[in-house]
Amino acid sequence: MALNCGMVGMTGSGKTTLFNSLSKGREADTHAAGKPNLGQIEVPDPRLDAIAAIVKPAKVVRTTVEIIDIPGLTKGGATQKGAGQFLAEIRQTDTIIHVLRCFDDEHVPHVEGSVNPLRDKETIDLELISKDLETLEKKIQRVDKLARIGDKDAKKALDVLKNLQEHFENGEPARSFPIEENDKVYLDDCFFLTIKPVIYVCNVDEGSAANGNKYSGMVKTVIEKEGAEMLIIAAKAEAEIAQLDSEEDRLAFLEDLGLTEPGVNKLIRAAYHTLKLQTFFTEGPKEVRAWTIREGTPAPKAAGVIHSDLERGFIRADVKRWEDFVELGSEHACKQAGKIHIEGKTYIVKDGDIFHVRFNV
Repeated sequence: MALNCGMVGMTGSGKTTLFNSLSKGREADTHAAGKPNLGQIEVPDPRLDAIAAIVKPAKVVRTTVEIIDIPGLTKGGATQKGAGQFLAEIRQTDTIIHVLRCFDDEHVPHVEGSVNPLRDKETIDLELISKDLETLEKKIQRVDKLARIGDKDAKKALDVLKNLQEHFENGEPARSFPIEENDKVYLDDCFFLTIKPVIYVCNVDEGSAANGNKYSGMVKTVIEKEGAEMLIIAAKAEAEIAQLDSEEDRLAFLEDLGLTEPGVNKLIRAAYHTLKLQTFFTEGPKEVRAWTIREGTPAPKAAGVIHSDLERGFIRADVKRWEDFVELGSEHACKQAGKIHIEGKTYIVKDGDIFHVRFNV
């Protein structure tokens, strides 16, 4: 499964600069053509590299994250003509990356006249809520017609929808709406923007890359109450680092900033944590590969991520831990040490498992 993230932010937040840094310096230019920027990032995973160093396969396949960067929003922008098309692009994403401007730059004036990430956050939140409210009101109209002719289920749905309408009108997102599990079916076809989990990125100046600044400090206090992930990234510096050809030069630049890794690594980890995702591996002479699944996935379902036939004909799986394989250095050594275990259909795959499926179709 490919992880999909939608990027939103105020005009001038540095959102597209961050997109360029994530895309290894590829300049985004499609906004002018009336389209969102689309990028695909390979997920860095030193565990995969360590496995490949032992197996020496013909190829190594990493998991990927797809990023959709929509044009910067302004106050009232979500209801303007054309905005719906852009926002529709992120309705199908797994999570939203909300970029907040946390830097001063006289050469990049703020559309509101001053830098205030909390005001910007509220503006974008309200823009997305207003778009969701449009969607909800259309559904209420449809369901109300059914309720008027005596449809009991429609009457129940209408109660839920009108409670959510009040929630939206109070400026609250769908993800904080208290709802019974059985009632969630009434919202399934709405694809609300504000029901998605959010990762907030404080885009800071280069000197604040390691520890943040007064602006990111303002955001941190609010984000902690939401229970959301917050990252501090100097997007402009990261974009410059991504353009360097030498890994040695990139590491030296990061060290100058007081960092040990690029922002893309932190962002991917945050996305995996937010969405409760994990990685398992397959290895062989032709290919060593990483696969993404949700936490709590049973072995047959994980096998189905590799190929539907493996799930359909699943018998058992031979499982070993990546760290055991790397420490011992071979499949044979793992067998000798009793580090390979056979698991059936009820086994819950763990992050870092190396998986070999036995199946019969």
